[in-house]
Amino acid sequence: AASPAARTAMAAPAMQQPSANLKADWTNKPLLQRCQELVKVIDDYPAKELHPVFPWLVESIFGSLDGVIVGWNLRFLHTRMNEYNTVMDFLDPSGPMMKLVYKLQAEDYKYEIPISYLPSPVKASIQEGVLPDCPLFHNKLQFPMSGLLTLSMSLNPFEYYMFNFAFSLIVPKVGLSVIDCSDSAYFVLVDAYLKHFLPTEGNVPPSPFSDPRGSVAPPAPRSPSVPYVGYGVHSTSLLKRHISHQPSVNADPAAQEIWRSETLLQVFVEMWLHHYSLEMYQKLQSPQVKLALLQYRLNMSSMLCQPPAPPGSGTLHTYQEPFNPTEEHVLVVRLLVKHLHAFSNSLKQEQATSPSTHSHAPQPRFVQQKLYVFLQHCFGHWPLDASFRAVLETWLSYIQPWRYTGEKSNPQTDVQNRTVPDKWASFVQENLLMYTKLFQGFLSRAMRTDLVNAKNALMVFRVAKVFAQPNLSEMIHKGEQLFLEPEHVLHHRQPRVFLTPAHSGSFLSSRQPAGTDAVFKVKSHVYGLEGQDCQYKQMFGTELRAVVLKLIQIIAQARQTAKRISDHSAEAAANNSFLSWFSVSSSDPSYTFSGGEADDMGECVKKTHEFLDKALDYLCQIFRLNSGQLSQLMANLACTEDDGGSKQLPDCIQSENGLVLTDLGRMQIINGLRRFAIEYQGDPELQPIRSYENALLVRLLFKLSTFINDLMGDHMEALCSRQDLLGRVSRHYLTRSSAIVEQRRRSPVTRQARGHPQRARLSLRGLASYRTLLLLLLLYLFFALLSFGLLSSTALILVIGLVYELLLQPFETSLT
Repeated sequence: AASPAARTAMAAPAMQQPSANLKADWTNKPLLQRCQELVKVIDDYPAKELHPVFPWLVESIFGSLDGVIVGWNLRFLHTRMNEYNTVMDFLDPSGPMMKLVYKLQAEDYKYEIPISYLPSPVKASIQEGVLPDCPLFHNKLQFPMSGLLTLSMSLNPFEYYMFNFAFSLIVPKVGLSVIDCSDSAYFVLVDAYLKHFLPTEGNVPPSPFSDPRGSVAPPAPRSPSVPYVGYGVHSTSLLKRHISHQPSVNADPAAQEIWRSETLLQVFVEMWLHHYSLEMYQKLQSPQVKLALLQYRLNMSSMLCQPPAPPGSGTLHTYQEPFNPTEEHVLVVRLLVKHLHAFSNSLKQEQATSPSTHSHAPQPRFVQQKLYVFLQHCFGHWPLDASFRAVLETWLSYIQPWRYTGEKSNPQTDVQNRTVPDKWASFVQENLLMYTKLFQGFLSRAMRTDLVNAKNALMVFRVAKVFAQPNLSEMIHKGEQLFLEPEHVLHHRQPRVFLTPAHSGSFLSSRQPAGTDAVFKVKSHVYGLEGQDCQYKQMFGTELRAVVLKLIQIIAQARQTAKRISDHSAEAAANNSFLSWFSVSSSDPSYTFSGGEADDMGECVKKTHEFLDKALDYLCQIFRLNSGQLSQLMANLACTEDDGGSKQLPDCIQSENGLVLTDLGRMQIINGLRRFAIEYQGDPELQPIRSYENALLVRLLFKLSTFINDLMGDHMEALCSRQDLLGRVSRHYLTRSSAIVEQRRRSPVTRQARGHPQRARLSLRGLASYRTLLLLLLLYLFFALLSFGLLSSTALILVIGLVYELLLQPFETSLT
């Protein structure tokens, strides 16, 4: 038998074998082969040997926290790629990678992450000595000898895995852009993890191992010896209430199993929603936190032996975070919101402990708080373009939890006619700012966007349609009345202390009357998110009503503009009809519309008109607007447009450098009310080559016409100066384009200077048009069938063109 020392020497190389082999061959093998080898290693090796491989493997999959290593690019891996199914099977909630996590979890291994990669508000809070209220950060901090600036968190394998997975969404990827994230591997994995760890069917995720030694135990509770102050104590969470009501699960095992579900939710919320300004961060602090922070600073200042920290190093007062979420980030947040609604609604009414919850358990307060701040940040900083639709739909998903109840509605009932059930009144009241404050933010955006654009008009229509749902406006109005109830009336009933969202669970004790509870819930919600000194603006007050009327004016003006564009598109399409093929060239040298472009624009404008019409109707329903006043407003706008306002220039002021737009002029241009006449003002012979012209022929004919004009210019001038029939024909063919370009060359201010004589010249550019070439080919074929030769056919075509132009000239003169 071998000695113990020999056995140890033999085991040493084996212990390094998985790490050495995997890292050596990682970049040289295809992904499928790598995953197959990883599955074998995870199954064959014990946790002690897999422990050093785990951080490297997580970084190789999700990328490094600093973004240098891109990993497997899950955000850019789509279903049509060959590696998609292999990656999804490996990272599945029940797949090999999660099996490795549970294997290491059973041995209680820890992995460190520097706090510099945490969201900046959390990082600044920890460096100030205040531990955030989220249990994710409790018992996790490791204090190095070098000071607070190099702090790190010690996470268990499940927390470490989920942290890296969540962080890979917000870390910037240099040189890469996401085209469609809805079918990316990352998006699908988020959905799979949510469904597995927050099941809507009520089944607790089973223990990963049946062996007692391999069973996964929850992390240890927070130790009272942690030298950091906290935000408060969490009450029973939504997850515990949800799982404790499942008939097939005992309460105690459920409490032991749900730590993974709570960790998943906490990591997602902290990493995806905890980004906002210092001002907002300080506003959301509870009185207990402010007092604890003050005491901590006093204690630190009294310790003379403490070396002074560098000025401005990681303090709340110097912190500012330039955070701009991407459209992909927002769509993933929307997925989280939708699943949380479905998860909350899966708590059946007959199983709920409180009759006030009905069939919906309230969202966790820390989710509501951070989502509100996240959406408010997006409303204020997102560009004024159609990409805001992702933010808009996330907001609308949160304020409509009744869409995710799983109940089958009557398909014959119109969606707009479905009344919001009264049981959702408590949700509306406890999320009042989500409806009122963000609606005001959307109004501000809508008034600054181009509503002639169909995508922007669709967003206005979507918001108006949601808020016009029957019974919703009444619920919002009732919530505002509860918030505005006088303070002395409440104190007369029974004095209470307002709490903040940091104290999750119910804001109120169960001993108070239901009406008083509703009042305090609304007030605590508003004061907790906006501060005790907030100035609340009523959604149905006179101030906001005036803003809505102004928006209605803008919508009506955008409708008028859309109608003008539609008419212009129809006219352009008519110019490209079959009969226009018999014209040699367009009489407008600045004409740029093609038939397809006119059709597309007409279709978009048609949608714009439809969206704005419905949005007007919905806004009238929401704010109880008088139809007579609205009709009068529309009539006044129509009269203004008919008086020629649309043909005027935007509002400008004259300066030494020419006309300069005013703020009113910019608003007129943005909303399509007025615009400058943008047209080609140079020589028609030198304008850009059109898509319906042959580029080679344009250049050759230009050289030919230039040669003829230089050679015969004096003779053409003499012909145009004659007063007989030949002179009239010459002026029609040789001077018409020059007169047109002179009229278009003058600016609106100096239009009176038009009419100067121009030198007669010949233009052959019309012959380079594909339409003209096709017409000539058809005429030559027709005359060839009649046995005409090439010269005779050419002569007949010239005669036909001459007669056509002579007959067309009096008709054009009568029109002008």
